[in-house]
Amino acid sequence: MGLRGDAAIVGYVELPPERMNKATPAPFTLEQWAELSAAALADAGLPAELANGIVTSHLGESEIFVPSTIAEYLGIPARFAEIVDLGGASAAAMVWRAAAAIELGICDVVLCALPARYITPMSERKPRPLVDAMFFGSSSNQFGSPQAEFEIPYGNLGQNGPYGQVATRYGAVYGYDERAMAKLVVDQRVNANHTDGAIWRDTPLTVEDVLASPVIADPLHMLEIVMPCVGGAAVVIASAEVAKRARNRPVWIKGFGEHVPFKTLTYAADLLATPIREAADTAFAMTDLTRADMDMVSIYDCYTITVVLSLEDAGFCEKGKGMQFLADHDLTFRGDFPLNTAGGQLGFGQAGLAGGMHHVCDATRQIMGRAGDAQVADCNRAFVSGNGGILSEQTTLILEGD
Repeated sequence: MGLRGDAAIVGYVELPPERMNKATPAPFTLEQWAELSAAALADAGLPAELANGIVTSHLGESEIFVPSTIAEYLGIPARFAEIVDLGGASAAAMVWRAAAAIELGICDVVLCALPARYITPMSERKPRPLVDAMFFGSSSNQFGSPQAEFEIPYGNLGQNGPYGQVATRYGAVYGYDERAMAKLVVDQRVNANHTDGAIWRDTPLTVEDVLASPVIADPLHMLEIVMPCVGGAAVVIASAEVAKRARNRPVWIKGFGEHVPFKTLTYAADLLATPIREAADTAFAMTDLTRADMDMVSIYDCYTITVVLSLEDAGFCEKGKGMQFLADHDLTFRGDFPLNTAGGQLGFGQAGLAGGMHHVCDATRQIMGRAGDAQVADCNRAFVSGNGGILSEQTTLILEGD
């Protein structure tokens, strides 16, 4: 059961992220979708006429009929059109859905794009509405929403607080090593220092710097939390036949897993047992590969505690030993456990939902051998994770080169 591994990522584009307070004006989201897709196709060396599938997330200019709006604008006769709404897990989820559609013979080339440049044109006569996500941290305050009744009135909203709660719980159960957590940030910063386009490309970091940064949600420091920025990313996924004609080394999508058991952390059966456990097991079960076969891992890193729990629950280290694992291993691109080799979102930057696509691009770059100064030697296999909400939506991918 699962994928045969006959669909591959053959091209990608990832815009250098920009800080929000310095971001340049952007075209409409629809135009960004077109620009990203064209750039990814050019990277793959494939003509646009081959594209007959699209997978997207939200679109600023259309609340409904989003896939068809994009197909119309791009002039694509889509035989497969999908919208994915899994927060930071959307990118990985888009990739496996595209691969499945290709393996089913529905389409040949699928475009997956996540524009994330927010300063787009707007009209004084029809200003952009201020939606719940602006005020309640992606929570819904609509009448009838469980969050509106049971969460928001009690202050349980946003991301910093809930992730801080998880980190506090982790410390109470397993102990807490803040220097190991800081080391994670530092190792990823080394990777970012060697990656063109990273927000922190030219800014080295020490453990002491991380621990000296303000505590935002005890015990999480400011430098353990992603800095929102703007950007965008896209990938092109193609059939085996088309992949032979592409410019780059194909990155085959060998396995995937997805688990979405709740929306609000309040309803988690166990704060420290995350959905990535089932998602990772499902992905590896589709392949003949093991955790030890992975040459690098790209773990969604909105917060340091997310990485610790993901490494544990995905089976890369023993439960409760995640911080010791961080302390014992060199996580840089030249180390014994290469992790988030382009800097991750903590070092490269989190451009909205494109932050999830960063991890797909990170692994793709490595397997294609295009990571430049941050290239992992002889990199052929990678594990990728996506995380949405507060550890509530988890998607995983296993990628492999020829």
